[in-house]
Amino acid sequence: MTSFDPDTAAKALLQAYRDRAPIAPLTAANPDMTAVDAYTTQLAQVRVWRDEGRTVRGHKVGLTSAVMQRQMGVDQPDYGHLMDDMFHMENLPIPADRYISPRVEPEIAFVLKRSLTGPRVTVADAISAIDYVLPSLEVIDSRIADWKITLPDTIADNASSGGVVLGSTPVTVDQLTAAGLSLRTLGCVLYVDGQVVGTGAGGAALGSPVNALVWLANTVGPLGITLEAGNVILPGSVTAAVPVRPGSTVTATFAGLGSVTATFAR
Repeated sequence: MTSFDPDTAAKALLQAYRDRAPIAPLTAANPDMTAVDAYTTQLAQVRVWRDEGRTVRGHKVGLTSAVMQRQMGVDQPDYGHLMDDMFHMENLPIPADRYISPRVEPEIAFVLKRSLTGPRVTVADAISAIDYVLPSLEVIDSRIADWKITLPDTIADNASSGGVVLGSTPVTVDQLTAAGLSLRTLGCVLYVDGQVVGTGAGGAALGSPVNALVWLANTVGPLGITLEAGNVILPGSVTAAVPVRPGSTVTATFAGLGSVTATFAR
């Protein structure tokens, strides 16, 4: 039992969203804060957003790659909720002032054709539940000042979720296989304003993006959360996250999936 108050933390984070003003790390004032406390805080915010009329359209798995764990100073994955108003159209300007300190990371997005409920979801279950795959860019942001986060801080902050841009050409797992491609080895090149800033492959996400999907289903299942048909699942970045600013254009090109571009308004 800790002295941490999830409702108070949730109110502080919700105010940071509204004001676009970051707060001090929650763990600075609450060193006994646990991951359970943090997820309780995250879910309290999701309830508020739902009461405001927003809907959950998917989930993200964060911190799945060694490079992202090193970059953020954590040692295990986490998950967050993707709300309907987090999705941006490709190539349409994203309001940069919507975010506090945005960064972008390329991901291999899944869209589900059937629901997944853990625990005991297997790799075979996960593959059979995938409708199609899309290239994507996730905008991560932190309501914690200067990204000085521990694992509980980022979990409480909805896994540092910000926004999502999806590519528009769906590809099935079978089509990738027929082309001799594997989700694990699928390569990606990340560009910012035309310059290469990162490269990676699908295996950066827990060895395979499918493993991240399995981890997610089995982690949220015992909490009463089902990954619903039609949900978008982001399984984790294949490169380190890169900072962006007003006017930035970010493109990720994936072998076999094509490209996706996010443009930030000036």
